[in-house]
Amino acid sequence: MASSTFYIPFVNEMGEGALEKAIKDLNGSGFKHALIVSDAFMNKSGVVKQVADLLKAQGIDSAVYDGVMPNPTVTAVLDGLKILKEHNSDLVVSLGGGSPHDCAKAVALVATNGGEVKDYEGIDKSKKPALPLMSINTTAGTASEMTRFCIITDEVRHVKMAIVDRHVTPMVSVNDPLLMVGMPKGLTAATGMDALTHAFEAYSSTAADPITDACALKAAAMIAKNLKAACDNGKDMAAREAMAYAEFLAGMAFNNASLGYVHAMAHQLGGYYNLPHGVCNAVLLPHVLAYNATAVAGRLKDVGVAMGLDIAKLGDKEGAEATIQAVRDLAASIGIPANLTELGAKKEDVPLLADHALKDACALTNPRQGTQKEVEELFLSAF
Repeated sequence: MASSTFYIPFVNEMGEGALEKAIKDLNGSGFKHALIVSDAFMNKSGVVKQVADLLKAQGIDSAVYDGVMPNPTVTAVLDGLKILKEHNSDLVVSLGGGSPHDCAKAVALVATNGGEVKDYEGIDKSKKPALPLMSINTTAGTASEMTRFCIITDEVRHVKMAIVDRHVTPMVSVNDPLLMVGMPKGLTAATGMDALTHAFEAYSSTAADPITDACALKAAAMIAKNLKAACDNGKDMAAREAMAYAEFLAGMAFNNASLGYVHAMAHQLGGYYNLPHGVCNAVLLPHVLAYNATAVAGRLKDVGVAMGLDIAKLGDKEGAEATIQAVRDLAASIGIPANLTELGAKKEDVPLLADHALKDACALTNPRQGTQKEVEELFLSAF
């Protein structure tokens, strides 16, 4: 086994009441001013004010950038950076799901390293640590609150740039299920399937190791048991808390083992058509698993066993097939669209999408490396 490195934030606050504890712990830290990066919904709902008030109680003033949209763009990063510089902020606080976290990571990185966002596309391109970042999570899916991954859409090229950089790892992550109760069913479903995709891709990655394997399998087990319950009843606090832990476990897995073709392909769909990331992953997942099964059938069966399927006595091929069917069934049961046609993707764009997917950093660790034609066929199989 090759040597491996395990990245994680210094401090990770979990469970009910985690938000108040995390901000209280900033007392005496010396921070003077925070830029809160969020979206309009979080601001209107009063959660941004709640965070600003908690910061103020610890002697930290704040300014707000709430212009983040799903699939954060280079323009959003520049807008956030402008406010940060105006106030000379020495701390960045992201609030929301993956989009605010990713935007905040890029703001914090460019604030200290200079240059343009695209300068950091790829793996470990920065020279200096980013500004300190606290990431307060309100969804159970992306794990962006605790990873070294940052996905920013370049509006000019219509491409999602994958910035994989140890320097964007947040200083503190916060997963308080009380902030997740208001998540609508569709978002709960999409983010939950994103987390399941993280578990599958990390477990079958060429960079997997025993630590990431343990995290991935436990995440898959918890998601299989709790995702539908969280979708059916958003106020089910046991399911919400379980999903918060599950997405964090899946994050620990892929943050260190990386991902594969599902994410490499989903990034292109999101960047080109501005589609929701979790839904793209959910639609692509069974197709990529079937493609990868020729290389890692036994590993796919392992995940199925972790998900509670009675397949331990089956052969690897049959076990993998049963696992893929279970993924399809779970997605259908929580209202995930059946195919890319429903999402509005166009077959004529597939050659370009496949070309960009093969250049995505996430493609490097897929267990079965494909040609341009094979990746095009993978896209087409999902229509």
